[in-house]
Amino acid sequence: MKHTPYIILAAVFLMFCGIRGVNGQQNEDPAKEPYEIPLRAAEDAPRAISIGQSAPDIVLESPAGESISLHSLRGKMVLIDFWAAWCGPCRKDNPYLVNIYRKYRDREFVAGSGFTIYSVSLDRSRESWIGAIAQDSLEWAYHVSDLKGRQSAAAIDYEISSIPANVLIDGNGVIQAIGLRRHYLDNKLNDLLK
Repeated sequence: MKHTPYIILAAVFLMFCGIRGVNGQQNEDPAKEPYEIPLRAAEDAPRAISIGQSAPDIVLESPAGESISLHSLRGKMVLIDFWAAWCGPCRKDNPYLVNIYRKYRDREFVAGSGFTIYSVSLDRSRESWIGAIAQDSLEWAYHVSDLKGRQSAAAIDYEISSIPANVLIDGNGVIQAIGLRRHYLDNKLNDLLK
């Protein structure tokens, strides 16, 4: 019994190492990922992305190799969804996003006609990315990536520190919400309807 505190301390240390990996590096095993996957340390600098500001453009390639600009979707309500095939929590949210897409894609909003999702993948493997799109039946047309993983230019520009993450913009390209998921996203979209 006198060794019990040391055993508990060792167990906690091993659990921490299993989640964070060696030297604090994130474990890429989806089965061991925490619910929100940290990508980089948060900075003390003021946020460049905030509600009411214009969303910076993103121009990345689709699985077919064509460049798709976020600004090309002006006129629609758009959810910019940051995710990855290796991210278990992202994959668990995908069926919900499919339902949200189907529910709102043809609806009229105060500042936008129709709704779509602009999926930004933080994968490094084209095969995993394309496979996850098919497996999860992500039926919207706008899937993009630079295949740079956590170093994606879009993730850096949008100050994404963990995934899943999203930004909702209206038809004028103005940020309406940041980080809404599940029923919170549904409620916000409903509030923005005409």
